[in-house]
Amino acid sequence: MELLEVVFSSCETLTRTRRDLRARQRAVAFAPFQVLLQSIFSVLFPSDCRLCGTSLDNISRIPACEDCLAEIVPARVPQCVICGDRLASAQLLRGDGLCANCRDCAPEFDRAASFGEYREGVRGLIQLLKYESVTPVAGPLGGMLAQAITELLAGCADATPLLVPVPLHKSRRRSRGFNQSELIARAAAQRLSQRLEVACGALVRRRDTVSQVGLTREERIANVRDAFRVADVAGVRGRDVMLVDDVMTTGTTLSECARILKQAGVRRVWAATVARAYDGADLRLAGDSTSEEKEAAEVPVSASV
Repeated sequence: MELLEVVFSSCETLTRTRRDLRARQRAVAFAPFQVLLQSIFSVLFPSDCRLCGTSLDNISRIPACEDCLAEIVPARVPQCVICGDRLASAQLLRGDGLCANCRDCAPEFDRAASFGEYREGVRGLIQLLKYESVTPVAGPLGGMLAQAITELLAGCADATPLLVPVPLHKSRRRSRGFNQSELIARAAAQRLSQRLEVACGALVRRRDTVSQVGLTREERIANVRDAFRVADVAGVRGRDVMLVDDVMTTGTTLSECARILKQAGVRRVWAATVARAYDGADLRLAGDSTSEEKEAAEVPVSASV
């Protein structure tokens, strides 16, 4: 009986080895045809990278070349330990790690982190998703958001926070067809080593607001005051929450969301975004994280981005 088992095992191993060998041979044989197919596709369906304008020679649902995607890297600048804004030299000399805004009036969230600066490739991908409905872009953006979330999780001890996307007003969601923050949050959750729940309905935007661009700090706070409500109080009470969004500029919207969540009994609130528009950036390009800019004022993606 033992001899039969050894022979059976050896035959199975041989069969598997031959099968793997045939698979590799087919892959090698098909490789030239795959290159030819991609070449034919690029001729029949010509397309350019929406970030730099060069011709795309590969089949992809993301209209960006590999070089542009490779150039998107995390931010590497001294940052405020609370809001993540870039610190100037004078602020670094103070030694407390705080920007002027957080020193004067700390936000309601405990800490915020972003993958990179809202410029060039990152900005182009976000605009492709939000304003041109190129939803496959949510994948790479989710990978960037996952890095920001991972950075925050490192300081969360053993907490398992809820991922709560910043909501759009129902009129804006209806016209756009989706909430970009939800798409990015779900893509990020799939890429995290720690399993986190995405609670899309936990927070609701109950009134529309005007763009935050050009408003003073006091006007921004008044603009979003009581614009949100917690729809699932029982589901968030006593929990830790990580707000997620595409872009953070002034942080006013995220701070207001955090205030409402804490009123509902949330213990701690963090904020993770794909991009951060640093203080001094052109806010006409950045907009607020959820300011829901008027469509006519939106900056289109072009080869100059």
